[in-house]
Amino acid sequence: MAATDLDLIPAGTVFTPAQIVHYADPEARTLDEAIGEADVLVSAPHAGAAIPEEVAEFLAPELTRRLQYDFSDVSTAAVVRRWAEIDPRIVAVVNPHPRLVRDPNRPKPADPRADLAAAVERVREAGPWQPVDLAGVDAIRPVTFSFFPILRIPETEAGVQRLVDTFATTAAQGVDVYERTRDELTDRFLEHGFAHGGSFTRLSFHDTMNTTTTRDGAVAVPRAEQDRLPSIVALSNRGDHRGEERDPEDPPTMPPERLRRLAAAHRAGFESADAASVLLNQPYLGSQEIRADGARFRRLADAATDAGLRLGAVQAEFLREFLLGAAAAEALHEPGTGWIVEDGARVDALAHACKRSWDAFRDER
Repeated sequence: MAATDLDLIPAGTVFTPAQIVHYADPEARTLDEAIGEADVLVSAPHAGAAIPEEVAEFLAPELTRRLQYDFSDVSTAAVVRRWAEIDPRIVAVVNPHPRLVRDPNRPKPADPRADLAAAVERVREAGPWQPVDLAGVDAIRPVTFSFFPILRIPETEAGVQRLVDTFATTAAQGVDVYERTRDELTDRFLEHGFAHGGSFTRLSFHDTMNTTTTRDGAVAVPRAEQDRLPSIVALSNRGDHRGEERDPEDPPTMPPERLRRLAAAHRAGFESADAASVLLNQPYLGSQEIRADGARFRRLADAATDAGLRLGAVQAEFLREFLLGAAAAEALHEPGTGWIVEDGARVDALAHACKRSWDAFRDER
């Protein structure tokens, strides 16, 4: 498949905060007014799937739109944007760049160029489609999670250097804007919360499929049992399966009893009678976004108590098959190069279910 068949962001596109921040009634309300009425800031760090054209020359020729989209949480983008349209109690920020450029749900590398160069070298040594350990250098991944070689690695050191320089400069146009906007919005929510009390929750919104890709594009390889998501969503606070502290060195980012109430609210909001449809910290504990906010909120705990402000950070990892629906998921289980067409009615229903879930959570306070 040629690069023209991929979903590319035109070269030179620089995103602005206004393009990636979403809230209800923007024609009638300012962002400050939205923050004043909201108590949840939703971030979607992996929602971007379109690849900046600047890096297209480095993409593997075998990359298809199917593999491109699968290496993202693209199904979350429409749900989060629609939820923000209908719910005045949230503000959302959606990353316009794919994790290919740089993953904002990983610690930001002190030297992105050095980390990408190290990752490239590990992949080159392992060979195409071979498992490779990218621990510590996976903020920019040259391979997908099924080890598809998403980048064509230059053979010369000069070529590798040009690749890493291109990625670093391209990041400033999108993912850097996302991170800066996300953090500035968090500051503004906290400023309002300390002045007025109440509650402020940081929600990092994701999806994952319970199958991974094959070389022919079928997203059909079952994940290991311990890596599979529940039938609706996993809610994570870095705790154990009840949300309680798992490791004193890695404390919960949201109080355990509140996380359990949030899980019950999601079962109600998504109209599920199955307790196992919403699990806590299974299979994921939550990554960089909630870890960073959780650490900050702990530092502010005494001041927040004095201000009457409840703070918490939680990751929601939805099952992608659930977000897409059975027919779309089944289509992706078959070999192919394209992606599915999103069902607008399903997106709307999911957004309303998210709103119901958080409304139910608030009602129990």
